[in-house]
Amino acid sequence: MSVDRVEATEATDGTKETNDTNDTKAAEATAGGVETAGAAEAVAAAASVLTYPVAPGVRLNVRSGPGTNYGIVRVLPADTRVPIFCQTPGTTITGPYGTSNIWDNIDNGEYVSDAYVYTGSDGYVASRCS
Repeated sequence: MSVDRVEATEATDGTKETNDTNDTKAAEATAGGVETAGAAEAVAAAASVLTYPVAPGVRLNVRSGPGTNYGIVRVLPADTRVPIFCQTPGTTITGPYGTSNIWDNIDNGEYVSDAYVYTGSDGYVASRCS
């Protein structure tokens, strides 16, 4: 077993306890105590994904493509944050953050209208989807 973090916490009787925690990704990335380059990059990439807030109080439809003509895959609960992996043009939508034809890819085969995601920009904030 690989331990990546040891925490000392105070028990209810005032004594100190030590808790070992094992992060699965870190444990998988470690082989014989040496981190492999590919695994380290994957862990770093996962940690650096930015998320953006969906408009407050909005339950947002997630579609299978960049437009309202695509089927709804799921509905995001209110006050959710989403990653944007890439962006692509699609159906023009008017929402809380203006009118836009930009659609955000938030997962494999999942898109939401950028008009409902606060990115701080009226343009592209991620690379174009290929």
